[in-house]
Amino acid sequence: MTRKQVILATVLATLLVGLIFINFSGPERKVETDIQHLYTVDDPQFLRAMGLLMGPSIVPGNTATELINGDQIFPAMLQAIRGAKRTVLFETFIYWSGEIGNEFAEALSERARSGVKVHVLLDWVGSAKVDDALVEKMKSAGVEVRKYHPLRWYTLDRLNNRTHRKLLIVDGQVGFTGGVGIAPPWTGNAQDPQHWRDSHFRVEGPVVAQMQSVMLDNWAKTTGKVLHGADYFPALQPVGNQHAQMFASSPNGGSESMLMMMLLAITAATRSIDIANAYFVPDDITRRALVTAAKRGVRVRILVPGEHIDTATVRRASRGLWGELLEAGVAIHEYQPTMFHCKVMVIDGLMTSVGSTNFDVRSFRLNDEANLNIYDAGFAARQTQVFEADLRQSRRVTLQAWQSRPFTEKLHEHALAAFGHFL
Repeated sequence: MTRKQVILATVLATLLVGLIFINFSGPERKVETDIQHLYTVDDPQFLRAMGLLMGPSIVPGNTATELINGDQIFPAMLQAIRGAKRTVLFETFIYWSGEIGNEFAEALSERARSGVKVHVLLDWVGSAKVDDALVEKMKSAGVEVRKYHPLRWYTLDRLNNRTHRKLLIVDGQVGFTGGVGIAPPWTGNAQDPQHWRDSHFRVEGPVVAQMQSVMLDNWAKTTGKVLHGADYFPALQPVGNQHAQMFASSPNGGSESMLMMMLLAITAATRSIDIANAYFVPDDITRRALVTAAKRGVRVRILVPGEHIDTATVRRASRGLWGELLEAGVAIHEYQPTMFHCKVMVIDGLMTSVGSTNFDVRSFRLNDEANLNIYDAGFAARQTQVFEADLRQSRRVTLQAWQSRPFTEKLHEHALAAFGHFL
Protein backbone atom coordinates (compact mmCIF):
# COMPACT_ATOMS: atom_id res chain seq x y z
CA MET A 1 0.00 0.00 0.00
CA THR A 2 1.40 3.39 -1.03
CA ARG A 3 1.70 6.36 1.32
CA LYS A 4 -1.22 8.11 -0.41
CA GLN A 5 -3.38 5.01 -0.02
CA VAL A 6 -2.51 4.81 3.68
CA ILE A 7 -3.46 8.47 4.14
CA LEU A 8 -6.72 7.99 2.24
CA ALA A 9 -7.59 4.87 4.26
CA THR A 10 -6.85 6.73 7.50
CA VAL A 11 -9.05 9.65 6.48
CA LEU A 12 -11.90 7.33 5.51
CA ALA A 13 -11.60 5.36 8.75
CA THR A 14 -11.63 8.59 10.76
CA LEU A 15 -14.71 9.81 8.92
CA LEU A 16 -16.44 6.48 9.52
CA VAL A 17 -15.67 6.56 13.24
CA GLY A 18 -16.88 10.15 13.42
CA LEU A 19 -20.07 9.27 11.59
CA ILE A 20 -20.78 6.37 13.96
CA PHE A 21 -20.14 8.61 16.97
CA ILE A 22 -22.48 11.32 15.66
CA ASN A 23 -25.26 8.82 14.94
CA PHE A 24 -25.07 7.17 18.36
CA SER A 25 -24.63 10.30 20.45
CA GLY A 26 -27.25 12.91 21.22
CA PRO A 27 -27.04 16.69 21.50
CA GLU A 28 -27.82 16.72 25.23
CA ARG A 29 -26.34 15.19 28.36
CA LYS A 30 -27.63 11.77 29.31
CA VAL A 31 -29.94 11.39 32.27
CA GLU A 32 -27.62 10.32 35.08
CA THR A 33 -29.39 11.22 38.33
CA ASP A 34 -31.84 8.82 39.95
CA ILE A 35 -35.33 10.31 40.31
CA GLN A 36 -36.49 10.50 43.92
CA HIS A 37 -39.71 8.86 45.12
CA LEU A 38 -41.63 11.97 46.21
CA TYR A 39 -45.27 11.06 45.54
CA THR A 40 -47.53 8.22 44.44
CA VAL A 41 -49.40 7.66 41.18
CA ASP A 42 -52.72 8.63 42.81
CA ASP A 43 -51.25 11.90 44.14
CA PRO A 44 -52.35 15.02 42.18
CA GLN A 45 -48.71 16.08 42.17
CA PHE A 46 -47.87 13.07 39.99
CA LEU A 47 -50.37 14.21 37.37
CA ARG A 48 -48.99 17.76 37.54
CA ALA A 49 -45.49 16.45 36.97
CA MET A 50 -46.55 14.24 34.05
CA GLY A 51 -48.58 17.00 32.42
CA LEU A 52 -46.31 19.99 33.08
CA LEU A 53 -42.75 18.79 33.70
CA MET A 54 -42.85 15.86 31.33
CA GLY A 55 -45.15 16.52 28.41
CA PRO A 56 -48.42 17.79 26.98
CA SER A 57 -51.44 18.49 29.14
CA ILE A 58 -53.46 15.58 30.45
CA VAL A 59 -56.91 15.98 28.92
CA PRO A 60 -60.19 14.36 30.06
CA GLY A 61 -63.02 12.88 28.00
CA ASN A 62 -61.30 10.09 26.08
CA THR A 63 -61.99 6.45 25.25
CA ALA A 64 -59.22 4.00 24.35
CA THR A 65 -59.89 0.37 23.40
CA GLU A 66 -57.30 -2.38 23.10
CA LEU A 67 -57.08 -4.43 19.90
CA ILE A 68 -55.38 -7.81 20.22
CA ASN A 69 -53.32 -9.14 17.30
CA GLY A 70 -53.79 -8.61 13.59
CA ASP A 71 -57.22 -10.20 13.36
CA GLN A 72 -58.59 -7.36 15.50
CA ILE A 73 -56.11 -4.60 14.68
CA PHE A 74 -56.10 -4.47 10.90
CA PRO A 75 -59.89 -4.63 10.31
CA ALA A 76 -60.38 -1.73 12.74
CA MET A 77 -57.68 0.38 11.10
CA LEU A 78 -58.92 -0.36 7.59
CA GLN A 79 -62.53 0.37 8.57
CA ALA A 80 -61.47 3.77 9.87
CA ILE A 81 -59.51 4.56 6.71
CA ARG A 82 -62.36 3.50 4.43
CA GLY A 83 -64.76 5.71 6.37
CA ALA A 84 -62.56 8.83 6.16
CA LYS A 85 -64.37 11.95 4.98
CA ARG A 86 -61.64 14.62 5.04
CA THR A 87 -58.15 13.52 6.13
CA VAL A 88 -55.99 10.47 6.80
CA LEU A 89 -52.54 10.78 8.38
CA PHE A 90 -50.43 7.67 8.74
CA GLU A 91 -46.89 7.39 10.15
CA THR A 92 -45.22 4.02 10.60
CA PHE A 93 -41.82 2.46 11.02
CA ILE A 94 -42.54 -0.78 9.16
CA TYR A 95 -44.55 -1.02 5.94
CA TRP A 96 -43.71 -4.02 3.79
CA SER A 97 -45.16 -5.46 0.64
CA GLY A 98 -47.50 -8.41 0.83
CA GLU A 99 -51.23 -8.93 1.12
CA ILE A 100 -51.76 -6.64 4.12
CA GLY A 101 -49.54 -3.94 2.60
CA ASN A 102 -51.56 -4.11 -0.61
CA GLU A 103 -54.81 -3.90 1.35
CA PHE A 104 -53.73 -0.74 3.13
CA ALA A 105 -52.41 0.77 -0.11
CA GLU A 106 -55.73 0.13 -1.83
CA ALA A 107 -57.76 1.62 1.04
CA LEU A 108 -55.56 4.72 1.20
CA SER A 109 -55.62 5.10 -2.59
CA GLU A 110 -59.40 4.76 -2.81
CA ARG A 111 -59.87 7.53 -0.24
CA ALA A 112 -57.41 9.79 -2.06
CA ARG A 113 -59.22 9.25 -5.36
CA SER A 114 -62.43 10.29 -3.57
CA GLY A 115 -60.93 13.62 -2.56
CA VAL A 116 -59.74 12.82 0.95
CA LYS A 117 -56.36 14.33 1.86
CA VAL A 118 -54.13 11.34 2.58
CA HIS A 119 -50.62 11.77 3.98
CA VAL A 120 -48.33 8.79 4.60
CA LEU A 121 -44.91 8.98 6.27
CA LEU A 122 -42.79 5.81 6.09
CA ASP A 123 -39.48 5.33 7.79
CA TRP A 124 -36.79 4.84 5.14
CA VAL A 125 -35.05 2.01 7.01
CA GLY A 126 -38.04 0.23 8.54
CA SER A 127 -39.99 0.27 5.29
CA ALA A 128 -37.12 -0.79 3.04
CA LYS A 129 -39.04 -3.96 2.09
CA VAL A 130 -41.93 -2.11 0.47
CA ASP A 131 -41.95 -2.35 -3.33
CA ASP A 132 -41.50 0.92 -5.19
CA ALA A 133 -44.46 -0.08 -7.37
CA LEU A 134 -46.73 -0.12 -4.32
CA VAL A 135 -45.61 3.36 -3.30
CA GLU A 136 -46.05 4.64 -6.84
CA LYS A 137 -49.54 3.15 -6.92
CA MET A 138 -50.49 5.22 -3.89
CA LYS A 139 -48.86 8.35 -5.26
CA SER A 140 -50.62 8.01 -8.60
CA ALA A 141 -53.94 7.84 -6.74
CA GLY A 142 -53.19 11.12 -4.99
CA VAL A 143 -51.72 9.83 -1.72
CA GLU A 144 -48.86 12.02 -0.54
CA VAL A 145 -46.17 9.51 0.47
CA ARG A 146 -42.85 10.56 1.97
CA LYS A 147 -39.88 8.70 3.44
CA TYR A 148 -38.41 9.74 6.77
CA HIS A 149 -34.66 10.45 6.68
CA PRO A 150 -33.78 8.74 3.40
CA LEU A 151 -30.09 8.21 2.72
CA ARG A 152 -28.53 11.39 1.36
CA TRP A 153 -24.97 12.66 1.70
CA TYR A 154 -26.24 15.66 3.65
CA THR A 155 -28.29 13.52 6.08
CA LEU A 156 -25.58 11.07 7.12
CA ASP A 157 -25.56 12.57 10.63
CA ARG A 158 -29.26 11.64 10.98
CA LEU A 159 -29.05 8.15 9.52
CA ASN A 160 -29.57 6.48 12.90
CA ASN A 161 -32.51 8.72 13.84
CA ARG A 162 -35.55 6.73 12.72
CA THR A 163 -39.24 7.35 13.23
CA HIS A 164 -40.37 4.34 15.21
CA ARG A 165 -43.82 5.85 15.77
CA LYS A 166 -47.01 4.04 14.76
CA LEU A 167 -49.77 6.61 14.30
CA LEU A 168 -52.96 6.60 12.27
CA ILE A 169 -55.37 9.55 12.60
CA VAL A 170 -58.60 9.74 10.59
CA ASP A 171 -60.55 13.01 10.18
CA GLY A 172 -58.75 14.32 13.26
CA GLN A 173 -61.26 12.36 15.35
CA VAL A 174 -60.13 8.73 15.58
CA GLY A 175 -56.57 7.67 16.34
CA PHE A 176 -54.63 4.42 16.51
CA THR A 177 -51.29 3.70 18.12
CA GLY A 178 -49.39 0.73 19.50
CA GLY A 179 -46.73 -1.66 18.33
CA VAL A 180 -48.03 -3.04 15.06
CA GLY A 181 -46.27 -2.76 11.70
CA ILE A 182 -47.88 -3.20 8.31
CA ALA A 183 -46.33 -6.53 7.40
CA PRO A 184 -47.24 -10.25 7.22
CA PRO A 185 -45.90 -11.21 10.71
CA TRP A 186 -48.56 -9.02 12.33
CA THR A 187 -51.48 -10.71 10.58
CA GLY A 188 -53.50 -13.50 12.17
CA ASN A 189 -53.94 -14.19 15.88
CA ALA A 190 -50.48 -15.18 17.17
CA GLN A 191 -51.41 -18.77 16.31
CA ASP A 192 -47.87 -19.86 15.39
CA PRO A 193 -44.31 -18.49 15.24
CA GLN A 194 -45.00 -16.91 11.85
CA HIS A 195 -47.74 -14.67 13.33
CA TRP A 196 -46.72 -12.32 16.13
CA ARG A 197 -48.39 -11.31 19.38
CA ASP A 198 -49.02 -7.53 19.52
CA SER A 199 -51.49 -4.93 20.77
CA HIS A 200 -52.74 -1.73 19.22
CA PHE A 201 -55.21 0.84 20.56
CA ARG A 202 -58.14 2.74 19.06
CA VAL A 203 -58.65 6.18 20.59
CA GLU A 204 -61.35 8.85 20.50
CA GLY A 205 -61.64 12.14 22.34
CA PRO A 206 -59.62 15.34 22.80
CA VAL A 207 -56.30 13.48 23.06
CA VAL A 208 -56.59 12.62 19.34
CA ALA A 209 -55.63 16.25 18.61
CA GLN A 210 -52.35 15.61 20.44
CA MET A 211 -51.79 12.48 18.36
CA GLN A 212 -52.39 14.55 15.24
CA SER A 213 -49.88 17.21 16.30
CA VAL A 214 -47.20 14.56 16.93
CA MET A 215 -47.65 13.18 13.43
CA LEU A 216 -47.77 16.64 11.85
CA ASP A 217 -44.54 17.67 13.54
CA ASN A 218 -42.61 14.96 11.69
CA TRP A 219 -44.56 15.70 8.53
CA ALA A 220 -43.45 19.35 8.68
CA LYS A 221 -39.83 18.32 9.34
CA THR A 222 -39.92 16.00 6.33
CA THR A 223 -41.86 18.08 3.81
CA GLY A 224 -41.60 21.68 5.03
CA LYS A 225 -45.39 21.86 4.88
CA VAL A 226 -47.60 22.82 7.82
CA LEU A 227 -50.98 21.11 7.73
CA HIS A 228 -53.68 22.79 9.79
CA GLY A 229 -57.30 23.88 9.77
CA ALA A 230 -60.57 22.23 10.67
CA ASP A 231 -59.94 19.22 8.42
CA TYR A 232 -56.99 18.28 10.59
CA PHE A 233 -58.00 19.78 13.95
CA PRO A 234 -61.79 19.69 14.30
CA ALA A 235 -63.45 20.56 17.59
CA LEU A 236 -63.42 17.41 19.71
CA GLN A 237 -66.07 16.71 22.29
CA PRO A 238 -65.66 14.38 25.29
CA VAL A 239 -66.57 10.80 24.41
CA GLY A 240 -65.55 8.98 27.58
CA ASN A 241 -64.12 9.28 31.07
CA GLN A 242 -60.43 8.57 30.54
CA HIS A 243 -57.75 11.18 31.15
CA ALA A 244 -54.92 10.90 28.63
CA GLN A 245 -51.92 12.55 27.00
CA MET A 246 -49.94 11.74 23.85
CA PHE A 247 -46.30 11.72 24.82
CA ALA A 248 -43.64 12.03 22.12
CA SER A 249 -39.86 12.18 22.02
CA SER A 250 -37.09 12.64 19.47
CA PRO A 251 -33.38 13.49 19.49
CA ASN A 252 -34.26 16.94 18.20
CA GLY A 253 -36.84 17.69 20.86
CA GLY A 254 -35.61 16.31 24.15
CA SER A 255 -33.80 13.08 23.36
CA GLU A 256 -34.46 11.42 26.70
CA SER A 257 -37.85 12.85 27.62
CA MET A 258 -39.45 9.42 27.09
CA LEU A 259 -36.94 7.87 29.47
CA MET A 260 -37.64 10.55 32.09
CA MET A 261 -41.39 9.96 31.77
CA MET A 262 -40.94 6.21 32.26
CA LEU A 263 -38.60 6.74 35.21
CA LEU A 264 -40.99 9.16 36.88
CA ALA A 265 -43.82 6.62 36.60
CA ILE A 266 -41.66 3.73 37.86
CA THR A 267 -40.39 5.84 40.77
CA ALA A 268 -43.93 6.82 41.80
CA ALA A 269 -45.13 3.19 41.98
CA THR A 270 -46.03 1.81 45.41
CA ARG A 271 -47.90 -1.40 44.53
CA SER A 272 -47.23 -2.83 41.09
CA ILE A 273 -45.28 -2.35 37.86
CA ASP A 274 -46.15 -4.53 34.86
CA ILE A 275 -43.95 -4.10 31.78
CA ALA A 276 -44.57 -5.94 28.51
CA ASN A 277 -41.82 -5.07 26.07
CA ALA A 278 -40.41 -6.55 22.89
CA TYR A 279 -36.84 -5.27 23.25
CA PHE A 280 -35.97 -4.94 26.93
CA VAL A 281 -32.34 -3.75 27.21
CA PRO A 282 -32.58 -1.21 30.05
CA ASP A 283 -29.70 1.11 30.84
CA ASP A 284 -28.13 1.47 34.30
CA ILE A 285 -30.48 4.15 35.58
CA THR A 286 -33.60 2.25 34.46
CA ARG A 287 -32.39 -0.96 36.09
CA ARG A 288 -31.68 0.93 39.31
CA ALA A 289 -35.18 2.41 39.28
CA LEU A 290 -36.75 -1.04 38.88
CA VAL A 291 -34.51 -2.57 41.57
CA THR A 292 -35.29 0.29 43.96
CA ALA A 293 -39.01 -0.16 43.34
CA ALA A 294 -38.80 -3.90 44.05
CA LYS A 295 -36.84 -3.26 47.24
CA ARG A 296 -39.49 -0.88 48.55
CA GLY A 297 -42.10 -3.61 48.15
CA VAL A 298 -43.47 -2.98 44.65
CA ARG A 299 -44.42 -6.11 42.70
CA VAL A 300 -42.46 -5.83 39.44
CA ARG A 301 -43.31 -8.17 36.56
CA ILE A 302 -41.57 -8.01 33.19
CA LEU A 303 -42.74 -9.92 30.10
CA VAL A 304 -40.39 -10.25 27.12
CA PRO A 305 -40.02 -12.50 24.06
CA GLY A 306 -38.66 -16.00 24.44
CA GLU A 307 -36.80 -18.02 21.84
CA HIS A 308 -39.12 -16.76 19.08
CA ILE A 309 -37.64 -13.32 18.48
CA ASP A 310 -36.68 -11.50 15.31
CA THR A 311 -33.41 -10.16 16.79
CA ALA A 312 -31.59 -12.83 18.78
CA THR A 313 -28.75 -10.47 19.71
CA VAL A 314 -31.23 -8.23 21.55
CA ARG A 315 -32.52 -11.18 23.57
CA ARG A 316 -28.99 -12.17 24.53
CA ALA A 317 -28.08 -8.61 25.49
CA SER A 318 -31.26 -8.37 27.56
CA ARG A 319 -30.58 -11.63 29.41
CA GLY A 320 -27.09 -10.42 30.28
CA LEU A 321 -28.64 -7.60 32.33
CA TRP A 322 -31.13 -9.60 34.40
CA GLY A 323 -28.93 -10.49 37.37
CA GLU A 324 -29.56 -7.51 39.65
CA LEU A 325 -33.25 -7.46 38.70
CA LEU A 326 -33.77 -11.12 39.60
CA GLU A 327 -31.78 -10.72 42.81
CA ALA A 328 -34.10 -7.86 43.83
CA GLY A 329 -37.17 -10.05 43.31
CA VAL A 330 -38.26 -8.78 39.89
CA ALA A 331 -40.26 -11.49 38.09
CA ILE A 332 -39.13 -11.93 34.47
CA HIS A 333 -41.19 -14.06 32.08
CA GLU A 334 -40.47 -15.14 28.50
CA TYR A 335 -43.41 -15.49 26.11
CA GLN A 336 -43.38 -18.93 24.49
CA PRO A 337 -45.78 -19.32 21.52
CA THR A 338 -44.39 -16.70 19.10
CA MET A 339 -42.63 -13.35 18.83
CA PHE A 340 -43.93 -10.99 21.54
CA HIS A 341 -43.98 -7.42 20.19
CA CYS A 342 -46.15 -5.59 22.76
CA LYS A 343 -45.07 -2.34 24.43
CA VAL A 344 -47.26 -1.74 27.46
CA MET A 345 -46.53 -0.50 30.99
CA VAL A 346 -49.12 -0.47 33.81
CA ILE A 347 -48.31 1.32 37.09
CA ASP A 348 -50.27 0.67 40.32
CA GLY A 349 -53.42 -0.24 38.36
CA LEU A 350 -53.93 3.46 37.59
CA MET A 351 -51.61 4.59 34.79
CA THR A 352 -51.03 2.79 31.48
CA SER A 353 -48.50 3.74 28.82
CA VAL A 354 -48.84 2.17 25.37
CA GLY A 355 -47.23 2.92 22.03
CA SER A 356 -44.00 2.39 20.12
CA THR A 357 -41.36 2.73 22.84
CA ASN A 358 -39.04 -0.12 23.78
CA PHE A 359 -37.00 -0.27 26.98
CA ASP A 360 -33.68 0.27 25.23
CA VAL A 361 -31.28 3.07 24.40
CA ARG A 362 -32.44 3.22 20.79
CA SER A 363 -35.98 4.14 21.83
CA PHE A 364 -34.93 6.38 24.70
CA ARG A 365 -32.20 8.27 22.89
CA LEU A 366 -32.09 7.72 19.10
CA ASN A 367 -35.58 7.13 17.69
CA ASP A 368 -38.66 9.30 17.34
CA GLU A 369 -41.20 7.60 19.60
CA ALA A 370 -44.80 8.19 20.72
CA ASN A 371 -46.69 6.73 23.66
CA LEU A 372 -50.27 7.23 24.78
CA ASN A 373 -50.52 7.64 28.56
CA ILE A 374 -53.94 6.85 30.02
CA TYR A 375 -54.81 7.63 33.64
CA ASP A 376 -57.82 5.42 34.29
CA ALA A 377 -58.28 2.46 36.66
CA GLY A 378 -60.74 0.66 34.39
CA PHE A 379 -58.43 0.78 31.38
CA ALA A 380 -55.48 -0.29 33.53
CA ALA A 381 -57.50 -3.24 34.86
CA ARG A 382 -58.24 -4.43 31.32
CA GLN A 383 -54.57 -4.18 30.32
CA THR A 384 -53.59 -6.10 33.45
CA GLN A 385 -56.00 -8.86 32.41
CA VAL A 386 -54.38 -8.97 28.96
CA PHE A 387 -50.92 -8.98 30.57
CA GLU A 388 -51.82 -11.89 32.84
CA ALA A 389 -53.33 -13.85 29.95
CA ASP A 390 -49.96 -13.50 28.20
CA LEU A 391 -48.18 -14.53 31.42
CA ARG A 392 -50.08 -17.81 31.33
CA GLN A 393 -48.37 -18.56 28.02
CA SER A 394 -44.95 -17.60 29.33
CA ARG A 395 -42.14 -19.20 31.29
CA ARG A 396 -40.75 -17.51 34.37
CA VAL A 397 -36.96 -17.24 34.55
CA THR A 398 -35.72 -17.83 38.09
CA LEU A 399 -32.49 -16.46 39.53
CA GLN A 400 -31.18 -20.01 39.91
CA ALA A 401 -31.91 -20.86 36.28
CA TRP A 402 -30.29 -17.61 35.13
CA GLN A 403 -27.17 -18.28 37.21
CA SER A 404 -26.97 -21.89 36.02
CA ARG A 405 -26.92 -21.21 32.28
CA PRO A 406 -23.80 -22.44 30.40
CA PHE A 407 -20.59 -20.40 30.69
CA THR A 408 -20.38 -19.72 26.95
CA GLU A 409 -23.95 -18.43 27.02
CA LYS A 410 -23.12 -16.12 29.94
CA LEU A 411 -20.02 -14.82 28.15
CA HIS A 412 -21.92 -14.14 24.95
CA GLU A 413 -24.80 -12.40 26.74
CA HIS A 414 -22.61 -10.21 28.95
CA ALA A 415 -20.51 -9.19 25.94
CA LEU A 416 -23.61 -8.13 24.02
CA ALA A 417 -25.06 -6.38 27.07
CA ALA A 418 -21.95 -4.20 27.21
CA PHE A 419 -22.77 -2.94 23.72
CA GLY A 420 -26.51 -2.68 24.22
CA HIS A 421 -26.54 0.99 23.19
CA PHE A 422 -25.55 -0.04 19.64
CA LEU A 423 -28.38 -2.57 19.19
